[in-house]
Amino acid sequence: MLSTAATSGNSPTADSVEERILDAALVQFERVGVRKTTIEDIAKAADVDRATVYRRIGSRDDVVSAAFEREVRRLLVDLGEIPARHDTFDDIVVDVFTTVITRWRAHPLVERLLTLEADRLLPQLTVDGASFFLLSVAASTEIIRKVLEDNRFPDIPDLGARVEVVCRVVHSLILQPVGTIDTGSEQALASFARTYVLPILVPGS
Repeated sequence: MLSTAATSGNSPTADSVEERILDAALVQFERVGVRKTTIEDIAKAADVDRATVYRRIGSRDDVVSAAFEREVRRLLVDLGEIPARHDTFDDIVVDVFTTVITRWRAHPLVERLLTLEADRLLPQLTVDGASFFLLSVAASTEIIRKVLEDNRFPDIPDLGARVEVVCRVVHSLILQPVGTIDTGSEQALASFARTYVLPILVPGS
């Protein structure tokens, strides 16, 4: 459901307008795809004019980038809540790894674009996706570092580099899920994480 505009007579905040535009864009992208969606479609669904979309966010490609960045940030917020549900470092890592992959694989927009408009999605996740990737690495590193500090686990000096390697594995498994190793279910992903991901993050494990 799209978020509603303010009805109290006060002007909507910039954030509420942008959120409404991105909500509308996601619905349109999932419904008809990016290629068939116009700025006018997004503006109409968000109950704003075309100029507002261009002024607040930019072109259709800018809207796509902004929508993906917002989805990444939402996922990162959810990942930040995972450590409180577990008692061991291993379980936290496995849950984070599994959640990231299952959420992106099941995301309606990602699923549609990978199937029908890969030429539009792949640049966002590869050659034009540096900002998303770096954001993911930085946020994931912070989550893991906080877990280590809060639980007084041994420090990992090159944690950032290790997390980046894991993020690259995650990136690959999202874009190409088919392979000789079974990663098609949450159970299989959890097993993969315990066997291959934990040794990357924890030296000597």
